Order: sequence, then structure tokens, then C-alpha cells
Amino acid sequence: MADVHDSKTRSKNMRAIKNRGTVIEKKVAGLLSESGFTFREQVQDLPGKPDFVVDDYKAVIFVHGCFWHHHNCYLFKVPATRTDFWINKIQNNVKNDERVIQNILENGWRILIIWECSLKGRKKLSHNNILERIEEWLCTSAKTSYIDTNGMFTLS
Repeated sequence: MADVHDSKTRSKNMRAIKNRGTVIEKKVAGLLSESGFTFREQVQDLPGKPDFVVDDYKAVIFVHGCFWHHHNCYLFKVPATRTDFWINKIQNNVKNDERVIQNILENGWRILIIWECSLKGRKKLSHNNILERIEEWLCTSAKTSYIDTNGMFTLS
């Protein structure tokens, strides 16, 4: 299937995609603020520039787009055009995520990944459900967890 846009339009559309200050990041910032947590955003002195750092809990929170970070959910779909390019791009993102997570863990931080699908779309979790999962995770000793449409899961 051919791209529905010419290369100039496609390029313009791709340039408009933000990598910070996205709608889903703003939603998580609102949830953290509502809960009374003190946090920093887009922290450049940590690997991967975490979206949020909650220093009091030695915790970092990444808000991952399901497409860009290859989450196995209904929001992820491999593009029909330039498929090899996109698969390679997304695989490199996943490898980078793995390196960043390992580096952060080695430095004594804990990691929570909040997937885009839990925040938007037809299967999103409720505001209170996400808020409760974040609070729950911050108050546990879990090293690595994630939140998606099925709730919260601890990896380590």
C-alpha cells in the first residue's frame, strides 16, 4: 500500500511529532501533581532523559508511546510503507530502551513505564485507576514495573 501523502507532506507531519511535552506526558504530570508528589520533568542528568523523576522515592517514570517503543497492544501497527525502515527504527528504539533501563537500575533507581494505551484510546484505564497504580508502585520496593491497559505488572 502506497503512502497517502507525498514526501513533503509526510516529512512535515513527522517533524510535528513531539518527543517531549506530549498529551500523555501532560496527563501523567497532572496525576503526579494531583497526588502531591514532587517531581522533575525531562531530567537530562540521567540516562534516557526520563520523563519524570520522583527523587523522594528514587524513582523514574517513562511514558512510552506504544508505536515508538513497540508495545504489544492494539495501538501498535507496523506501517504498510517503508516497512523495513520502520521495523529497524523501532527495534533500535527498543534496544536503546533496554540499555537505558539497565543503566538506570545499575545507578540504584527504580523504573515505572506507563504505556500510552493505558492513558488514551478505547481501552484506557480510568483516571483513578492510573493514579492508584502510580501511588502503589511508588510505595513498593519493586525495581521495574509497567502500566498498560491490563493494569500494573512488576518485572523485578
